[in-house]
Amino acid sequence: MTTLGDVCRLIRSKNAGPFVLTFDLMFATRTDYERAKRAQPLTAARLAKIYRVPESVITLVYYDNAMAIKASMPRPIVQGDLADSDCYGGQQYVPLLEIELE
Repeated sequence: MTTLGDVCRLIRSKNAGPFVLTFDLMFATRTDYERAKRAQPLTAARLAKIYRVPESVITLVYYDNAMAIKASMPRPIVQGDLADSDCYGGQQYVPLLEIELE
């Protein structure tokens, strides 16, 4: 089965300030982007389950002109907290790589 990691040119996560985590999924081809948009492999419900946050706090946008998907949510641990093991949020994208396109 094809995964997001297979069809995305870039999948990344990063901070959008100390309280928000954002994910960018960028596609190399219009065909791959349209396939992902039709399949809807990334939903607020799926992100809520993966990251253990309420679905209501997730913002998810499909950007047709950029062939990209963007998702944002509150950071589970505020940046710089003693319990924060990923200060820049750059390692949080990994679970998205294996999401399958249906």
